[in-house]
Amino acid sequence: STQSTWGLLNMEIDLLNVDPVAEEGKHKLKRLVQRPDSYFMDVKTPSGEILTIFSHSQTPIVDKTGFVVAVPTGGKAKLSVGTAWRRKGD
Repeated sequence: STQSTWGLLNMEIDLLNVDPVAEEGKHKLKRLVQRPDSYFMDVKTPSGEILTIFSHSQTPIVDKTGFVVAVPTGGKAKLSVGTAWRRKGD
């Protein structure tokens, strides 16, 4: 019958209460609500300067004193030792 086939199917997942741990592990396009994995961040250098950089930067980031803050790795940029960071927008 149409009612049993289309009307009352059991859902494999609860769409209203999605497990955040399970969502984080999924690909950015397979999540319930699509969002990118990249973000902007504020990085504080050892000299005290605060720079805004992109998490997946493809070029080396250097501050005013010549200190290399981050180097590209092919994915996320690798921050240098001695830097502190926070995600922008949080």
